[in-house]
Amino acid sequence: MNSVWPLLITLTYVAIAMIIGLRARNGCAKNADMNSLEEWGVAGRSMGPVTLYLLIAAGSVSAYTFMGAPGWAYSKGVAVFYVAIYLAYLALIAWYFGPKVWQFGDQFGHVTQASAIADRYQSPALGALAALVMAIGSVAYAVLQTIGSAYILFVMSGGMIPIWLGVLSVLACIAVYLYASGQRAIGRTNAFQGVLMLIVAWAVGLWAVHSATGGLSFSGVFERIQTEHSEFLTLPGAGGDMSFSFWTTSIIVSMFSFMPPVWTQWMSASSARTIRRSATWLPTYYVVILPMVVVGFIGIFSLPELARADTVALEYAMQHLPVVLVGLLGAGTLAASMSSSEPFIHSVSLSLSKDVLQPVLKLSDGATGKLARLLILPIMFLVVAPLAIAEPGSLVMILLVGLGFASQVLPAFIGMFFWPRASRLGVMAGIVAGFLVTVAFTTLWPHPLGIHAGFWGLMINLPVFVAVSLMTPATNDDVVERFFRIAAPRGFTRLGGAKK
Repeated sequence: MNSVWPLLITLTYVAIAMIIGLRARNGCAKNADMNSLEEWGVAGRSMGPVTLYLLIAAGSVSAYTFMGAPGWAYSKGVAVFYVAIYLAYLALIAWYFGPKVWQFGDQFGHVTQASAIADRYQSPALGALAALVMAIGSVAYAVLQTIGSAYILFVMSGGMIPIWLGVLSVLACIAVYLYASGQRAIGRTNAFQGVLMLIVAWAVGLWAVHSATGGLSFSGVFERIQTEHSEFLTLPGAGGDMSFSFWTTSIIVSMFSFMPPVWTQWMSASSARTIRRSATWLPTYYVVILPMVVVGFIGIFSLPELARADTVALEYAMQHLPVVLVGLLGAGTLAASMSSSEPFIHSVSLSLSKDVLQPVLKLSDGATGKLARLLILPIMFLVVAPLAIAEPGSLVMILLVGLGFASQVLPAFIGMFFWPRASRLGVMAGIVAGFLVTVAFTTLWPHPLGIHAGFWGLMINLPVFVAVSLMTPATNDDVVERFFRIAAPRGFTRLGGAKK
């Protein structure tokens, strides 16, 4: 494609996102201090239901919507629909847990997930451990998004912007407005990006279906797949590499990964009721992924020799769609990538500053707030950028590996919401055991018996957590009661026992 329009449209999107991100700080109260953790970290707990709806939706619908998911549909077939299960689960989790987390933050002053863990178990060391383990999963997610962003610029520029330059350019753009406006920038840019993604996904998807079948019904695509490539409609898929056990355990691991940016989003709401209202409507947004998955299936019979599955949507668009739609697809994909990398980079910086460096260096809250803003730079350019330039694997696989590590913090949440007897040492022992098993089964013996490494980690993690908790002292009753006044499930007492 020789037209400059796709690149111009994509760069216009970048310029608009930067303006919105920089102007987001204008929404601060007159005397608000952007160096405070409360303001930079959780936007002064001020976000309304519409902004929160788009913030959560756009943050969870990332580069895999336009690249990874079509790529999996193209290479593996129906295995891609794990995403639909995962997204439906995210909405349910936000509806149930979101208001409780908001109350934790409002009443106890938490600004990060790890600080809530440290408070529940009265252990800064456990908070730091949780922050470090979660940082691995979060960095993996940010790397995935950055690779997607750089690839878009590479394609839209016809190769004039190499991957390494695209990585640095996107990160520099995000760094400017993230440093300036923090969580407010994430909220405003995600709102813009969320609307853009929804429009682009359906426009590209319907146009692609029409160009491939002559109609607008998705059924024509799947009828042709069933006739010509029926192996894509059952597990283990055409490549034979997606067994039922790996598919199922990947979903379970994803569901147990309570990622820090989601926690931060909930604490940024103006009220608990705001979260409940936003979460109720979240499923209406997640239809954004459906048309792009269909484009991946179209690629099976339209682009049979594609070298890189993650590029199927872009390749199909460049060969069959008008240049304006190609440009909008580039902008939409970049929006998806940036809207997801921003909160993960932000949360890693926030949590490492608050939960690791502040207790170790004994910093004041003011110094910690300044440190959190500055820390985004080394995280971006010394960690995320080198990993993204190295491109360590397929986009969805990077995500699943990251979630495998993040899921090992599950015991901390069990003790926070459901089991008062959970102890500090029990949670620590579970996390360490699960983490080591996940590392071994990711690097040395990848996914034994076709079961996800993170699931193996949980199978060791949870029994260790329960056994050590029962053998070691529980957290003080007053702390447990303080949490369970908010967190106890309906029908249970604040100490977790069933009402008589």
